[in-house]
Amino acid sequence: MILLFDIGNTHTHVGLANARRVLKQVNIPTADWSSSAARRRLVRLAGRAHLEGAALCSVVPRATPQIRKTVKQLWNLECLELTTKTLRGVGIDYPKPKTIGPDRLANAAAVRHRFGAPAVVVDFGTAVTFDVVNGAGDYVGGIIAPGLAAMTDYLHEKTALLPRIKIHEIKSAIGKSTEQAMQVGAVRGYRGMIRELLLELKRELKTHRLPVVATGGYAKLMAAKLPQIAAVDPLLTLEGLRLVWQANASARHA
Repeated sequence: MILLFDIGNTHTHVGLANARRVLKQVNIPTADWSSSAARRRLVRLAGRAHLEGAALCSVVPRATPQIRKTVKQLWNLECLELTTKTLRGVGIDYPKPKTIGPDRLANAAAVRHRFGAPAVVVDFGTAVTFDVVNGAGDYVGGIIAPGLAAMTDYLHEKTALLPRIKIHEIKSAIGKSTEQAMQVGAVRGYRGMIRELLLELKRELKTHRLPVVATGGYAKLMAAKLPQIAAVDPLLTLEGLRLVWQANASARHA
């Protein structure tokens, strides 16, 4: 068994995996890693599993050593960190590889393994990100747009009368209240943006076949009426980490 840590700005997504798949996952607030509560939740996740190793990707540098220290103290394990040097399963064709978010590299490794190349991941997090693997199997870049919650929260914070809303599906394209009008703009508007961006990616990659996997908090909602999305996988980033850890472990033992 291996532990997997996808360290984000708000939450750390922690997974427990075997040689075939991620078995279970919990979210721990990233700010809590200096507390005993985070350690207790981690121990509960691992249970009595025999742990062979751990892997992490992080966009919060200050949290990385805290998690490394916790894993070392509890199980005497070193964490493999996903970087451009440890990445396996997908190449990189990008001007400044070190500036790529490691979670995006994990997504690329996972989608390349699952669907081949070319392929795209759309991650509905705080930002909506597109990660693109070209026909040669290389990560070539992507797209970043404001997330759904970020957009609607911004409208609430910067206007006097627009409320904060909870994002969900609206049947009509015409809002009959301020809240409904905002829902239409968020959900249907974002679907339109994603549809158009995927069309542009197909043109640029010169391909008619472009498998798309959605992940992140709003993936299921947004994919519901987007036939361009082939699969929804909330564990995609952790699965990419698992694949990278396995590839590195195999290389060490070869």
